[in-house]
Amino acid sequence: MAADETSLMSAPPDRRVATSATPTPASDGAPGLLRLAALGEELGSSRVTEEAQALAARVSEGRFYLACIGQFKRGKSTLINALIEDSVLPVGFTPVTAVPTVIRYGEQRRARIHGRDSSWQEIPVGDLTEYVSEEHNPENVKGVEGAEVFVLSPLLASGMCLVDTPGLGSAFGENTAATQAFIPHIDAALVVLGADPPLAGDEVAVVKAVAQQVRDLIVVLNKADRTTDAERAAAAQFTERLLKKHLNRTVGPILQVSAAERLAEHPGPKRDWDRLVAALEKLVQESGRQIVRAACERGVSRLSEELLAIISEEREALQRPIEESELRIAAMKETLSAADRSMRELGFLFMAEQHRLSDMFMKRHKAFLASVLPLADREFEEKLRLIRPGVGPSYRRSLNRAAQEIAQRHVTPWLQTEQEESERQYRQVGDRFIQIGNGFLKQLADEGISELARMPHALDPELGFRVRSAFSFLELIEIAQPASPLRWLADLVLGLVGARRLIERDARQFLVRLLETNSTRVQSDILNRVEESRGRLEAEIRKLLNEVSRIADQALTRARETRASGESAVRAALARLDELETQVRHSRPTP
Repeated sequence: MAADETSLMSAPPDRRVATSATPTPASDGAPGLLRLAALGEELGSSRVTEEAQALAARVSEGRFYLACIGQFKRGKSTLINALIEDSVLPVGFTPVTAVPTVIRYGEQRRARIHGRDSSWQEIPVGDLTEYVSEEHNPENVKGVEGAEVFVLSPLLASGMCLVDTPGLGSAFGENTAATQAFIPHIDAALVVLGADPPLAGDEVAVVKAVAQQVRDLIVVLNKADRTTDAERAAAAQFTERLLKKHLNRTVGPILQVSAAERLAEHPGPKRDWDRLVAALEKLVQESGRQIVRAACERGVSRLSEELLAIISEEREALQRPIEESELRIAAMKETLSAADRSMRELGFLFMAEQHRLSDMFMKRHKAFLASVLPLADREFEEKLRLIRPGVGPSYRRSLNRAAQEIAQRHVTPWLQTEQEESERQYRQVGDRFIQIGNGFLKQLADEGISELARMPHALDPELGFRVRSAFSFLELIEIAQPASPLRWLADLVLGLVGARRLIERDARQFLVRLLETNSTRVQSDILNRVEESRGRLEAEIRKLLNEVSRIADQALTRARETRASGESAVRAALARLDELETQVRHSRPTP
C-alpha cells in the first residue's frame, strides 16, 4: 500500500514543522479533517482527533513520497543532492546509505533521526553521516529506523519528499532488506540505473515489486559521463525492452543524466537533466494531487464512520432507560469476555492457513531441489574439468566461485517465480484472515454487540494488516574464501600433497548449501510475515472490542449526567447529537 495517513517511519513524523509548501487542490479536504478532529475531541475520541490532525497536516502540505531505488553504487545519494542543489547526503566509493532517509521541504536546514524506541532526535546536518552511512553505522548497529532532512529546495516546496534508500545487492544484508521493507510505503519511484550493467537481476525484482504498489515510475541512467553515446543508447534500449516485458507496460523514456556533473564546479552537458526535473514537477502537479486526495478520502470515510458510531451509541443511551442500558452493557461485557476466550478458536483458524502455506512451499522447495541438484552437480563436474588445479587456497577459491555462479544461475529465475507466488499467496491469506476476523465480529454482533455493525472498516486490510517483506533477493552471502589462517595452511598442504579431492568435496557441499539456503528464503519470509500479520490482526480485533466497550461506557456515563439535569438537558443533548451527526456527514472534501 502507498503511504497515506501513516508515516514512512514506524512513528508519525513531527507535524509541527513549519513549511511554506504550496497547498495543492487535494488540500481542500484538510478543513474537513480538522472538523472531524474537533468533533472527535468533543465526542471524547482522542484517537480520532489525533489521526485526523495528522492526516490533515499531510493533506494541507500536499505531501507524498518519491523513493530513489536501485543497485548499490548507482549514485542515488549524489542524484538527490543534485536535485535539491544541496550536498546533504553522504556519498562515497563504498556502499554508503544504511537506512532510508527522507528529504523534505523546510524553512530551516536541519536533520533528525528516528530510533527503534519510536523517538525522534534532532542532530546537526553535518552529523547525518554518523547515523545513515554504512561506514559509521555498519549494518545499522545503532538501530536507526530512518532519518529526515529538511532543506529549502524549490523542487520540494509543493509537497514532494525524496527518499534515499539503501542500495540493493550490496555486501551488507541489512541494506537490501531495509529497501525491500520500504517498498510498501512509497507513493512513486525514481529508479536509478547504470550502463554497466544496465539492469541487474535483483533490480528487476524490486522494480516489479514497486510497480505493483505505485503507478508512477521515472527511470534514469545515471553516470552518463562515464560511458559513450553508443553504450548509453544500447543500455537504454535494453532497459526499456526488459522493463516492458516484466511490467507489461511502458515506463516512458529512459533519461540519461550525470548527477556528479551537475554538482561539479563547472557542470558538463545537461543531457536529459531538464527532462528529469520537468518529469518530477509534472509528477507533483498531476499524480501528487491524486495520491494525497485518495489518502484524504480514505481517512475521512473511516473516521466519519467511527464518529457516527459514537453518536448513535450516545443517542440510544439517552433515549432508553438507564437500567436497560446497564443491563445491556453488562450483557455486552459478558459477550466480550466470552469473545476473548473464543479468540483461541480464531487463532486455530489462522494457524490452519499458516500450515497450509507452509506445506505448499515445502513441497515446492523439495521439487525445486530434486530437479536442480543433479543438474547443478553435472555443471560442477564440467567446471572441474575446466578449472586448472593450482595451490590449495587458490583452487578452493576458484571452485567456490564456480559454485556461486552455478547456484546463482539456477536460483535467480526460481526465486523470481517464488517471490511472485509468495506475494499472491500472501494477498490471498490476507483476504482470508480478514474474512475470518470479520466473520468473528459478525457473530459477536448477532450475539448482542450490534455496535460492531456500525464500524464496517474496522478490519480494513489497508489499515495495517499487511506486513512489509524482509526478503533480501539474491543475497548469496557465503564468501568464496578460506575461513581462517589454519584453513589456508591446510589447503596449502593439501595442494602440495595433491589431495585436492577434499577441497572438491567441500566445494560440492558449498554448492548444495547455497542452493538449499537461498531457495528457502522466500517461504521463510512469507511465513514470518503471515505470523506477524496474524498477531497484528488479533491485536486489532481486541482493540476494536475494547473500543466498543469504551464507547458504550462513555455513553452511559454521559446519559446519567444529562438525565440528572432534567428533561430539558436530555432534549438539548439529543439536539446537539443531531447537529454533530450533520457536521460529520458534511465534513467530506468537496469533489
